[in-house]
Amino acid sequence: PSPWPFVAALGGLSSTFGGVLYMHNYGGGGQLLCLGLVTILYVMFTWWRDVIREASFEGQHTAAVQQGLRMGMILFIVSEVMFFFAFFWAFFTSSLSPVFNIGGVWPPAGIEAISPWGLPLLNTIIL
Repeated sequence: PSPWPFVAALGGLSSTFGGVLYMHNYGGGGQLLCLGLVTILYVMFTWWRDVIREASFEGQHTAAVQQGLRMGMILFIVSEVMFFFAFFWAFFTSSLSPVFNIGGVWPPAGIEAISPWGLPLLNTIIL
């Protein structure tokens, strides 16, 4: 079995915990955050190195493995579509029928809305 999922989970835990410690000004938080990020980068490179080695040199990617990789990518793309659908659903729900908690107005009081025809339009064009 591959050690990379476990090591990646430890890197994620370290970076999350280190980030929280760093944001609350605890000693060692920045070092733990950096250690977690370096661990995640290391796992990314070595795990993909192993996948490429298994596929190219060892020929271990059978039809079932290839089908699993395709299905994984499809599920990833579907999950991203669902995330953005939910994100925009929440945005339009808040903006088109603002609730009492935010004063019944959109944008909420104290928030200065930026023009959508400036930087947001440029970002959309680039994207």
